[in-house]
Parts: sequence; C-alpha cells; structure tokens
Amino acid sequence: MTPRLSRSVLDRAAHHRHDSAWLAAAWQRARVLLIDPETGFAPVEGDPPKLRFIAASEAPDGDRLYLGGEETPYFAVTATVSEGTGLREVGARLSDFDAGVLTEALALVRWHGDHRFHHGNGSATRPSAGGWERRTADDVVWPRTDPAVMVMITDGADRCLLANGVGWAPDRYSCVAGFVEPGESAEAAAHREVGEEVGVTLSDLTYVASQPWPFPRSLMLAFEGVADPAATIVVQDDEIAHARWFDRDELAAALRGQEAPLRVPPSISISRFLMERWLAEVEARPVG
Repeated sequence: MTPRLSRSVLDRAAHHRHDSAWLAAAWQRARVLLIDPETGFAPVEGDPPKLRFIAASEAPDGDRLYLGGEETPYFAVTATVSEGTGLREVGARLSDFDAGVLTEALALVRWHGDHRFHHGNGSATRPSAGGWERRTADDVVWPRTDPAVMVMITDGADRCLLANGVGWAPDRYSCVAGFVEPGESAEAAAHREVGEEVGVTLSDLTYVASQPWPFPRSLMLAFEGVADPAATIVVQDDEIAHARWFDRDELAAALRGQEAPLRVPPSISISRFLMERWLAEVEARPVG
C-alpha cells in the first residue's frame, strides 16, 4: 500500500533549475497547470478526473514554476481558477502522475505566496531557479517542509485508539498527530505527542511511510505504535475532546461506509492510510 499523495512519476530534473536558457526553451513546449493561490484549486475535467493542462501560449502572466520533465516540461502558474477543484476533493481519484504533479504544484505555489518577503530583514524576494528559490539582493531562501508525525495506536491485537479533536464533529476520529519540534527526532515526537494528547505510553513504535501534505507545507511521517488498553486515557483538553478504543469491526464498518460509531478521515489523509493498512493486516491474520 502507498499513501495516496505519495504517488508521482514526474522527473523533477533539478539540474535544469539554474539553466535559464534551457528553462526559457522548455517553456515554449511546456504543459502548464494553473493553480489558484487563494483556493488551491486547479482545472480538472472528466470522470474519472484528470488535470487540465494548457499550452504556454495560453498561460496568463505570472511566475513560471518548473515542476519537472525534460521532453515534455511541466510548469505551474498562479491564476484565478473559477472552474476547478482541489486536492482534498479529487486527490484520491487522480492518476499517480496527476496526483504527484498537483501535490508538488500546490506545495510550491503556497510556499511562494508565504515568502514574498525575507524572514530576516523584510526585504522583497523574487523567484529564481525555476521557482525553487527566492532571492534578495544578498540572500537566497529555499522551500521548506514542516515534518509532522501521525501515529496509529493499537493494542497489538485487534483494537486501535483514536482521538476526536476539539471543534470536530463528535463522531469524527483520527490518529494522534503533531509537529516535530526543534531539536527533536521524529520518533521522539511520536512518543511525546501520544503522551501529551491521550496520556498513554507506547511500548513499541514502527515507522510506516511518509506523505506530503501541502496544507500548507507539511511532510507527514506515519508510525504505528502499541499501547496498553488498560492504561487510563488522559486527553490534552485544549486539543483533544475525546479519545477511545475501537475494535476492528467498528473501524471496518466506518472505512466501508457502513453504519458505525465513528467517521474516519478523508481518503487522501495518511491517517486513513494507517487505518486501512492496519485493518488489512489484522483481517489477514490466521484465525485461532
């Protein structure tokens, strides 16, 4: 199994990013994806959906962000998209190629939107290197990704501990998650977040997979950990409204759209991936 936003077959061809002559020539034969900087929407067509690319000659003025590709280069340009949709809505149904392109384009567009001024001195920045840098007169900044952990907590058998966040619908549950703090490893962050948010200790922790999450610029690091189901759950009440154990049948019903005591995250979430992966493993175990 692969997380749904971790699918991409586009060669980013980073060696071309500082070659302005190559980029100018590549633009003339490019396929261009418009991204709305406010909504994150892109033009999509068909059923099943696919991204609608345009020729460079049809593209509006704007920063040309080189996404990759050599024989057929791909660029993103920001523009108002009145008829389109977002990654949350169609990400799971796009092809591997389109899902990868849209995830990359959205993350890059959002980074540019948030870094028009230098973080240290406030001076204006301008894009360079095909959109993979922003420069001032004497400095350069690069795109950054914020690492975050997502932890599927199980009892080592057929139950999982899920949390309901403050402000969510009361039946919406997800895995425990949080950002990696400065000077902290991903594993330490997973143990800390679980302890902070639901008050249990993990006796085992295994890294599973990663997935970009461009809302706006995270990299989700997925783990599975084992905790004692007899341990007292103590929630961090400014973040977690409620947490409880669910058995495999309850989670299976929710994932299959049947009547269940919980609603699960959307299909592009790595939390959903962890749930589906764990359930598949549990159901594959021999009986008795």
